[in-house]
Amino acid sequence: MNSKKAFQYVAVCVIFTFTVFAIAGAFLRPDKTINANNQQIELARLAPLTSINFLSLKMQESQASTEWYKMLFLGGYGSSKPCIPSSYYVIKGGQLINYFVHPERLDTLIETRALNEFILAGSVPQQKATTFWLGTDKFGRDLLSRLMAGSCISLAVGLVAVLISLLGLTLGLLAGYFGGKTDAIIMWLVNVVWSVPTLLMVIAVTFALGKGFVQVFIAVGLTMWVEVARVVRGEAMRIKERTFIKSGLVLGYSHLRIILKHVLPNVWAPVIVISAANFATAILMEAGLSFLGVGTQVPMPSWGGIIRDHYALLTTSSSFLAIAPGICIMLLVFAFMLIGNWLRDSLDVKQA
Repeated sequence: MNSKKAFQYVAVCVIFTFTVFAIAGAFLRPDKTINANNQQIELARLAPLTSINFLSLKMQESQASTEWYKMLFLGGYGSSKPCIPSSYYVIKGGQLINYFVHPERLDTLIETRALNEFILAGSVPQQKATTFWLGTDKFGRDLLSRLMAGSCISLAVGLVAVLISLLGLTLGLLAGYFGGKTDAIIMWLVNVVWSVPTLLMVIAVTFALGKGFVQVFIAVGLTMWVEVARVVRGEAMRIKERTFIKSGLVLGYSHLRIILKHVLPNVWAPVIVISAANFATAILMEAGLSFLGVGTQVPMPSWGGIIRDHYALLTTSSSFLAIAPGICIMLLVFAFMLIGNWLRDSLDVKQA
C-alpha cells in the first residue's frame, strides 16, 4: 500500500470516527448531559488524565433514565446525574458532610453540607473514581465530552451547508443549458455574490438573521452556491453541444427531460468533488464564526467556541484547552480535503 492510499484510508477513518461521535456521542462520551454541559466549577482546569473520586448517589425520581431515542434526539440526558466530588466525608448527627481537596490546589478545602436532598446509593455512601482523559475546561466540564459533542455541530453545519449550496446546481444547469438572457441574469447574480468576501457575507447574513445554530446553516450555505453554479454552468455548456443532446431535441424531447436525464448525470462528478471541498470550508467557517461570537451560542459545544473561551491560556500550562479543538478542526478538514482529492482523481475531474 503506497502512502497516498494510506492517507486516504486514514481520512476515511477520521471522518467515520467523528461521524460516530456525532450520531451516538450521547451514549459514548463520559458526560452524557445535553451539550456535555455538566458544570462543576470546583473541577475547573484539571490536567489531562486526572482522576477524581465522586460520591455515588442515586438519581431522584424526576431524573429517571431518559429513553434512548429521546437521549439520541436531544444529545444527552435532560439533567445531570447527582455527583459530588469527594476526597473524604464524615457523618455527624445523621447528616453527611463531604470534603473535597482540589488535586492541583491542595491548600483549598471545599466543604459540602445539606446533602439530604439526594438519596444515597446504599446504606454506606460509596466513592467512585472518574478519569478526565483530556482534563476539564474553565467551567469544570469534561473536555473530551465537549469535543465529542462538538463533532455533531461541525458535521451538521457542513452537511446542511452543502445541501443548501446545491441551489447553485439548479442555477448552473439553467444558465449553461439555455444561455442567452437566462445565462446573463444568473451570471450577474453569481458575479455580485462572488465579489463579496465570503467571511464578510457570512457575518452580514448572521447579523441580519441573528445569532444561532440555524442562522449559521443559512449563512454558510448561501455563500457557497456560487462556485457550484459556475462549475456546473461550464459543464452544461460543454455537454449541450454533444451529439446525443442535439439528437434528443430532434426527437422532440422536452428541455426538462434532457436536463434531468442527460445533462444532470454528466455534471455530478465535479459537483461531488466541490461538495467535499465545501464541506471542509463550511467546518472552518462555522469554527471561525463561533470564535468571533456570531456563530453557535453557549452552551452549544462548538470547537471554535471552545477555542475562543480558552485561547488566552495558550501560553500557560492549560494550553491544551485551546489546542485540542484546533487539532479536531485540522483533522476533520484535512480528511475532507484528502477525500476530495481522491474523488477528483477517481472521477477524472479537470480543475475548474
